[in-house]
Amino acid sequence: MSLRTPDEVRAEFKRKGVSISQWAAANGFTVNMVFEVLAGRKKGVRGQAHRIAVKLGLKEGDVVEEADIANALQRKSA
Repeated sequence: MSLRTPDEVRAEFKRKGVSISQWAAANGFTVNMVFEVLAGRKKGVRGQAHRIAVKLGLKEGDVVEEADIANALQRKSA
């Protein structure tokens, strides 16, 4: 997967007729945080900002759900 720029993400929302607010609500994110990530004010290092950046394709990474945080760093056995 190639990474996208914030402008590319906004253009895709526009092409699909989906507002940032709709996308945020559908994914369980706060609208303000999505705007902060798209504006570059939140770098997406951890927490909700990280999950947003990964789901939008702005950065590579894994999304760890709240229920799995305790086990996020455990290695899988071979």
